Amino acid sequence: MTFLRYLAYEKSYIYLYLVGFLIAAAVLLTDSNGGISWGTFFYAFILSLVVLLGYIIIRYQQNVRVIRQMKSEDYESLSLEGEFAQQHIEELRKQHIHEMNRVQERQREHYDFIVSWFHEIKTPIAVLRLLQQTDMDANSLREEIAKIENYVDQALYYAKLDSFNQDYAIQHSDVIQISKEIVKAHAKTFFSKKIRIHLQAETLVVQSDPKWLLFIVNQLVTNSLKYTENGGEITISTCETPQEKQLFIRDNGIGISQQDLPRIFNRGFTGETGRTFALSTGMGLYLAQQLSNKLGHYITCTSEVGVYTQCILHFPKDEDPYINVQQKTQ
Repeated sequence: MTFLRYLAYEKSYIYLYLVGFLIAAAVLLTDSNGGISWGTFFYAFILSLVVLLGYIIIRYQQNVRVIRQMKSEDYESLSLEGEFAQQHIEELRKQHIHEMNRVQERQREHYDFIVSWFHEIKTPIAVLRLLQQTDMDANSLREEIAKIENYVDQALYYAKLDSFNQDYAIQHSDVIQISKEIVKAHAKTFFSKKIRIHLQAETLVVQSDPKWLLFIVNQLVTNSLKYTENGGEITISTCETPQEKQLFIRDNGIGISQQDLPRIFNRGFTGETGRTFALSTGMGLYLAQQLSNKLGHYITCTSEVGVYTQCILHFPKDEDPYINVQQKTQ
């Protein structure tokens, strides 16, 4: 910072000094009845000007020193506004660090997901290559292709998670009809594993986005299929309470331990079940819960090892009147 630029910032002090000196001079002139000594007047003016210049030079040196010390965190502000500016900069620095940590965490999450996704999708691809070298079984082929499609869907919906608000449309959706479509898509797996499916409801209309809801329910059904042994059964039922509507997906599979149960919706969490029975990205339930929350729903789960696992998808009972009107006009 140059001295002239510093003077531009300190001009208010200079104006104050000049006004004060002129007031003092005017008082002396009016009070002395013409007997004031001009030599004494200019002598006092020069002395006060020297004091002003000394003050300005000292302040300039202090400002230069503080500017040089600003790169380090330990410096003392020279004014009240400087102190507030220092506090504001410190708050901005903390916010910047917090935002950088959040971005780095998202980058780590993305990297971990990509790595685990590649490992996961290699398994059905390897099976397909093996089927090419042997007598290809159509059911096995469909099952492996379905796995690849599910993993691709997971990657696609994970990529869309941050831009969700640009790609959804809430409308009346029959979650039972959606469940039937999912069961039909997994029919070959049900037949090959001899798993019985029980649909204990005809309809359950909720307000949601059918595309995203299809993905959510598909993740829950896929999990039940994956961890239900041959000859098992899966039950899909509904319930309405005064507060909400509920979709139940229950299987008699291997279950989830009580220590893992609170963490099954965490990103990348596989638990004992995922480590023991199959490689897993741990993203299915995480994405299902995240998308449910964005749609105004949520998922809970109860389980007992070796007995059952039951996921409950909760929908709000209150309906948007705008959607009701819009539905009638269509």
